[in-house]
Amino acid sequence: MKLIWLFFCIAQIGYSQGNSTWSLLSLVTYEKQYNESMGMEIDIPVVNPMVQKMNGQEIEVTGYIIPLEGKIEQSHFVFSAFPMSSCFFCGKAGPETAMEVDMGNQKKIQYSEEKITLKGILRVRKSDGMELMYKLEDAVLL
Repeated sequence: MKLIWLFFCIAQIGYSQGNSTWSLLSLVTYEKQYNESMGMEIDIPVVNPMVQKMNGQEIEVTGYIIPLEGKIEQSHFVFSAFPMSSCFFCGKAGPETAMEVDMGNQKKIQYSEEKITLKGILRVRKSDGMELMYKLEDAVLL
């Protein structure tokens, strides 16, 4: 079983140059946890230890802008491995395929439907299911 897991991890890492960061970030399992404010059991994502080690490290990630304030220039937005029509919020992907982005120093980026690459500091957050588990801080457009 451990050999199968190792093969899976290596395959994920080598998936493709453009998707390797998302492949690593997708190494997530789920555990049931009762949420008092919602009054029900929900699935809580558990990030793989390999991804936890990336916390605080500079990464490059390629994906799509999911705007929070309309299709305008902005410094705070959601970034997705998939275009808006297939993103996590549209129900076709998991929460590991999206991250919050803060460009830092009020730098703004023009909205685009094209795939772009960002570089920044990855923050892995313990998610309670109410926020995104990943955040990219001090991001810059490459």
